[in-house]
Amino acid sequence: MNRSHLPGIVAMAAVVVASNILVQFLFGQWLTWGAFTYPIAFLITDVMNRVYGAGPARRVVFVGFVVGVVCSLIGTQIMGEFGPLVTLRIALGSGLAFLTAQLLDVSIFAALRSGKWWRAPLASTLVGSSVDTVIFFTIAFSGALTWIEPANDVSWAGEMLPLLGAGPMAPLWVSLALADWLVKLSLALLALVPFRMIVTHLTAKPA
Repeated sequence: MNRSHLPGIVAMAAVVVASNILVQFLFGQWLTWGAFTYPIAFLITDVMNRVYGAGPARRVVFVGFVVGVVCSLIGTQIMGEFGPLVTLRIALGSGLAFLTAQLLDVSIFAALRSGKWWRAPLASTLVGSSVDTVIFFTIAFSGALTWIEPANDVSWAGEMLPLLGAGPMAPLWVSLALADWLVKLSLALLALVPFRMIVTHLTAKPA
């Protein structure tokens, strides 16, 4: 890791910290503010991958993972209205989702990097975001995994409600996951613009 990688490291750490804070604040009925900052982590990973390669991108991912673990440990010590801000299931789901999805993103990007400029960041982010959503919400809120943390009552997440308030009946956590996933997909498309601009700037040869 050299000095040129430092901006990526700092950016990833900042996004992880900000997302861990903003996830405590609701945005509408199905989302938190953290849903809008967390996807930036995929943009950072992809920029690092394009400019510096898969190795540095993976190292930035590991930095983000470590920062996320620290944030989770701090969250378990902060008591909210219904108990610790971060439960074991949320910490486990968050860590596994981040590490798995980000490393998958790096691998897919590396496999597609020789194609059209937009293919690698778009495909890697779409797949990574989807995997991230499935892993996190399933581990954190699925009733089938209550054995992970029996003392943590997540029955509220299993309440049957119309999907996103208008679709077929589904557990509440499925609506939360779907809303989060849709935000990630939308931001994956929008992120192509800053991705192109940042990569062009970082790879431009000095006059």
